[in-house]
Amino acid sequence: MRGRIALRLLAFFAAALLLLAGITSLLFRTLFTTSLKDAKREEMLARADALSQSLGQALESAPRGAGRGAAQGAMGASYAGYVRLLAASEPNLWVLDENLEFLSTGRMMGRVPEYKALPPDAEEMVREVFEGRVTLSESFSGLVGAPTLTVGAPIRQSGRVVGALLLHDAVAGVQDAVRKGQALLLYSTLAALLLAILLSVLLSYTFTRPISRIKLTAGRLAEGDYDAKTGLARGDEIGELAQSVDTLSVRLQEARLEGQREEQRRKDFLANVSHELRTPVTVLRGSLEALRDGVVRDPGKVEEYYAQMLLETQGLQRLVNDLMELARLQNADFPIQRGELSLRDVFADALRAADRLAQDKGVRLEKEIPDGPVPFFGDYERLRQMLLVALDNAVKFSSPGGRVRARMGGNEITVSDEGPGIPPEELEAVFDRFHKSGSGGDRQGSGLGLAIARQVAQRHGIQIALESVVGRGTTVRFTWAQGGGPAAVS
Repeated sequence: MRGRIALRLLAFFAAALLLLAGITSLLFRTLFTTSLKDAKREEMLARADALSQSLGQALESAPRGAGRGAAQGAMGASYAGYVRLLAASEPNLWVLDENLEFLSTGRMMGRVPEYKALPPDAEEMVREVFEGRVTLSESFSGLVGAPTLTVGAPIRQSGRVVGALLLHDAVAGVQDAVRKGQALLLYSTLAALLLAILLSVLLSYTFTRPISRIKLTAGRLAEGDYDAKTGLARGDEIGELAQSVDTLSVRLQEARLEGQREEQRRKDFLANVSHELRTPVTVLRGSLEALRDGVVRDPGKVEEYYAQMLLETQGLQRLVNDLMELARLQNADFPIQRGELSLRDVFADALRAADRLAQDKGVRLEKEIPDGPVPFFGDYERLRQMLLVALDNAVKFSSPGGRVRARMGGNEITVSDEGPGIPPEELEAVFDRFHKSGSGGDRQGSGLGLAIARQVAQRHGIQIALESVVGRGTTVRFTWAQGGGPAAVS
């Protein structure tokens, strides 16, 4: 992957640079050529204007005399000499008199042309000059034999046009300058392309190295190494991807640990179930064998054996019922029968059942119940079962003559006893299945009561918490949101 990305980046940069170079070359040729020609025109216009003014001043100051035909008669011999002197310093200077005869053609041609030999476009340019306009043209290129730019300027005497000045300059120099400029541009482009290749290689390495680390980390995660981390801290999209992979690593590690804990809980659950079943089954088998074999014949003893067997059977039934109840509550698909109810009525009903338990053990049950209804949305029987678990445990762990306080106020129910309390190290485990406190009390329960109570509370959106001080007692606290029974809880 790394090589493919690097090659793609390199190809992209190269293609982009070549496209840029092509566009730049085209624009450079057009703009540079135009710029040079404009500069050349300006320079030639200035020279032609200066030369035409110089010739006009020479014509104004030249004495009239005999000379070469009509032209010299009109302008004077001194003027013709001045023209030849300028032509010596300006080899590309042509001068026509008002009779359309060339007084000079510089050194661009080996012979003096005749006016009628001029191309039609050149004749048009000369006519415009004699009309008093400064003109530019490339129409003399064929006559000169090379690409040429020509500037025509009128020569005036006393405000009258008496001659035409034609200043030529080959444009080959412009084309040479353009070619040199393009060559420099090409060299610059090649150097930039080489630099771009180096930068793209560096960029691809910088870009693909973290991706390779992310790929390596993902591979390790796929193999089950959930401790793998990318270790990348960047403020871009790659950094966000790396952070997501690291977060995934943490989540997978947590899931693995939770799976291990769940597996351990499953094993503990099976071990606890086996232990809880082994004792009553052993007692039942031993009793049945003793009765079958006639080991016990005394009617009083036989009756005692039957009573013990009934007690063990009831314990087994209670254990099986609790297991089935817990399994149903832990199944999210198992429905509970919700409806509008008053939590006060549920609490009062649970207290009536707890009254009998407290009287049997000689425990005083103090109640504090609000007068008005407490609206709630839930399952009446399940909520009664949840509260009765707390009340039953409070009575169970209280000594005869002790006191249990049950209070309902606001959005809270508390059940407090004055029993031996629960050690801090056991508080986290009291809601586990088959957990039985080692602090005393009735040890005949299944150890599933608080686990069932917590499942009922969770299904109703109720928070359940334990507060306990060793030697002073335990408080079970139920709290819920205003209105009770959130619809989000299934």
